[in-house]
Amino acid sequence: MMKKIAEATAYIKNIIGAEPQAGIVLGSGLGSFTKEIKIEHEIPYGDIPHFPISTVEGHSGKLIYGELGGKKILAMAGRFHYYEGYAPQDVVFPIRVMKFLGIKTLLLSNAAGGTNPSFKVGDLMFITDHISFLTPNPLIGKNEKELGTRFPDMTEPYKKDLIAKAKTIADKAGYDVKQGVYIAVTGPTFETKAEYKMVSILGADAVGMSTVQEVITAVHMGLPVFAVSVITDLGIREDENVITHEEVLQAAKEAEPKLTHIFKELVAQL
Repeated sequence: MMKKIAEATAYIKNIIGAEPQAGIVLGSGLGSFTKEIKIEHEIPYGDIPHFPISTVEGHSGKLIYGELGGKKILAMAGRFHYYEGYAPQDVVFPIRVMKFLGIKTLLLSNAAGGTNPSFKVGDLMFITDHISFLTPNPLIGKNEKELGTRFPDMTEPYKKDLIAKAKTIADKAGYDVKQGVYIAVTGPTFETKAEYKMVSILGADAVGMSTVQEVITAVHMGLPVFAVSVITDLGIREDENVITHEEVLQAAKEAEPKLTHIFKELVAQL
């Protein structure tokens, strides 16, 4: 694993020639965020040694280096998911590479189904905690000491100071953002009504198919994390609630300007 990380890191570093301040992972339907970046380099995932390839609509599949909010950043326009058939270690491989490229903070976004009855489609939820028992832990297997400790502490996976800064940014912009717990499932099926009910009983406010494995990996390596869910559907409704990926992408697209503003201002404060 360390050899693969080193080879991917060296390839990217040879292109960008500098150390990025932050890494950003863009979720389903949020690819237009990249228009805010002063792009210097775009690297297709297929060109990077050992990188997986995005196979999901709404994930363009390239690593972007440039400037956002006055800081140098790396943005993943498209992430990898366990349901695509990748091993957890492959899903989180880019997070490890970005750490070795020098990022000091990781910002994540995703599209999620809301299980909190106070949520509505289009809401942004700052993730304060997560439940990870329903997806394979990416740290299972041999622990590489160069990456982190065998048993990482997870009492604060989402940094409170970053959440506070983002909340101030949102309040100043007049955004009514939510905060809550995110639970990750394997997918790719959307949840049944009974599963949505279970998720709510377990204490989660939103459910999705990504992010948690990335956060575990970041915490393992000592990377501070801030993450946002775009609530793209409401699984708690009692009416007929047929969910499609197209609707998820549309809802994410409509919420994107708010997310873009928050990320841009937060990066500027790093």
